[in-house]
Amino acid sequence: MESNRLETLLFQYENTLYRAALAILGDAHEAEDAVQDAFLRCLEKAPDFESPAHEKAWLLRVTVNGCKSRLRSPWRRRTAPLLDTYPAAGPEEQSLMETIGKLPAKDRTVLHLYYYEGYQTAEIAEMTGWREGTVRSRLTRARAKLGALLKGEEP
Repeated sequence: MESNRLETLLFQYENTLYRAALAILGDAHEAEDAVQDAFLRCLEKAPDFESPAHEKAWLLRVTVNGCKSRLRSPWRRRTAPLLDTYPAAGPEEQSLMETIGKLPAKDRTVLHLYYYEGYQTAEIAEMTGWREGTVRSRLTRARAKLGALLKGEEP
């Protein structure tokens, strides 16, 4: 892959991938590393993309899989620093992001990909390796947990 093409991909998708990684991992430094790893993988593999949607989906899938690997690592189990603040457009969204951050990683993953990135359950299933029914049930449970947290209840 030529460097101009990689620069274009970085410019187009860096923020999208970072937001997805941050939603999954809950740690800004790890999210930055996951995004960097995704772009390095793209540089190594140099895939031919059919369309911009395919290139975005491929990069998101690589990022999500990298985040899942990071969540499984023994190092991650020993340390889990939380952000003082989450990147958000305004105070209302800031509060929502902090509440979403209290959810388990799988719930954050499915909520982010569905609501923030606009993917359908079948597409999320393909990206994460989960079955479509699993994605739908996780989405339903994540919504319920988020609703309870927003109402001040324990999920």
